[in-house]
Amino acid sequence: MVRKPLRLLFVVAGFLSLGIGIIGIVLPIIPTTPLLLLASYCFMRGSERFERWFKGSKLYKKHLEEFVRKGGMTLRQKLTILLLADFMIAIPFIMIDRWILRLVLVAAIIYKYYYFFAKIKTVPNN
Repeated sequence: MVRKPLRLLFVVAGFLSLGIGIIGIVLPIIPTTPLLLLASYCFMRGSERFERWFKGSKLYKKHLEEFVRKGGMTLRQKLTILLLADFMIAIPFIMIDRWILRLVLVAAIIYKYYYFFAKIKTVPNN
């Protein structure tokens, strides 16, 4: 059993992860799914009530439920996320003129593709 101060810390970390994960829905440079998974874990460790609330939310059902149930994403889901993120990253890439910042953006894109295809299991469509 987790002690009360530690449980409170898990709940706070859960809400922090949830908030940053929600920002990641709009800003593709922030990884939404891992942060929402972290929020789910923190709520599970911190409070049954918050865990039930989070797992019953539209946010969980839309972004995590299928991922958790299947243990991965379909190729279409991966490509949709990656291409939308590429589009959003292209905007600052075009607007900045510093080569080092452009290099950082290209590195982020390369890492993003590596992570999605090497670390996240591709599941078949149903």
